[in-house]
This record gives sequence, C-alpha cells and structure tokens, in this order.
Amino acid sequence: MQEHFDDEYVKMAQAQGYRSRAVFKLKEIQEKDKFIKPGMNVVDLGAAPGGWSQFVRPLLSKKSLLIALDILPMEPIEGVVFIQGDFRETDVLDQLTSVLGAAPVDIVLSDMAPNMSGSKGIDQPNAMYLAELAFDTAKNVLEKGGDFLVKVFQGEGFEAFHRDVQQHFDKVVVRKPKASRPRSNEVYILARGFK
Repeated sequence: MQEHFDDEYVKMAQAQGYRSRAVFKLKEIQEKDKFIKPGMNVVDLGAAPGGWSQFVRPLLSKKSLLIALDILPMEPIEGVVFIQGDFRETDVLDQLTSVLGAAPVDIVLSDMAPNMSGSKGIDQPNAMYLAELAFDTAKNVLEKGGDFLVKVFQGEGFEAFHRDVQQHFDKVVVRKPKASRPRSNEVYILARGFK
C-alpha cells in the first residue's frame, strides 16, 4: 500500500485530477503512436474507475462516441456513455450495439486485469482470458482499418496471443510504458489496421 502512495504516477494522477495512474501508460503510448484522433469512435473495456476515458475524451471531437464498459460502477464523465455490466453477456453487447447505432468503432481499448492472487498459475491464465475477451470484442466491433490496444502480461499464452493478433492487423507493436511498474510483466499490444 505504501508503495502505491509513494508512487510518482499516483501523485501525478492526484495532482492532475485523473482517476488513476494508468492514464500515464495510455498517455505515453498516445504520444509515441498518435493513434487516437478527433472524429474517432472509441470503446473502452474494463473502464472503471475511468482514467482512460477521462484522458481520451478531450482528444476526440464533440461528435465522437466514447463508450466505457465495466462490471464495476463508474462515476459519470461528461461526454462518455457508460454501460455497467459484463460484456460477455448478450444484453450488455446489445446495449453497446444500440448506443453505437450505425457508427463505426475506430478503436477498442482494454486495460483490464484480473484481481491478482499472487499465484502465477492462476493470474496468468486469468489475465490471458481477459485479453482474449477484449480481442474477440475488437474483432466483432472494429471497423476495417481500426486499432486495438490491450494490456497483456508476458508469460504463458502471451506468444500465441501476440501471433493471433498479428494475423488480424497490419501492424502490431509491443509497448512497455514507463508508468508500468518495472517488476510487473505487463505490456501493451497496440494493433493497427484491422483487416
């Protein structure tokens, strides 16, 4: 807990009014890859507490849709449509479809991670499962040419997942933002140009 409170990114998030330190991971990837642009429609999976949506909203234009989904409740953010529920369930996906209407989805973001138990044998498969779910959602909703950013933990299943993503996108890069804790094996896969 102390490590969390001493963390420079936690302090920066509090100082800048962001809901989570995770904002700085997305910010760094955005600064490097500039994949979020005005006019795009974005789906943010596992969005609570809302840091990523908070960061993305000002990058989009007024007409852009930003839809955040999470099982957990999330305080409202102006200009963000929040759907609470499990996106594996049909009714939640139906809500997403109905909010989108005919609008194309340009980007799917996922910063989802399981509640960590500390046991690699449990945590790694759970984390890979969430990455697979996000990937399935991206394949279902993304417009041709769309982008997908997903948090993944290096370990068992990572290479196979990475290869699978490569088959569906034109360009795939792995990013390890500075705000990711050095001892964490978390990385982000940024996949551009959905086929």
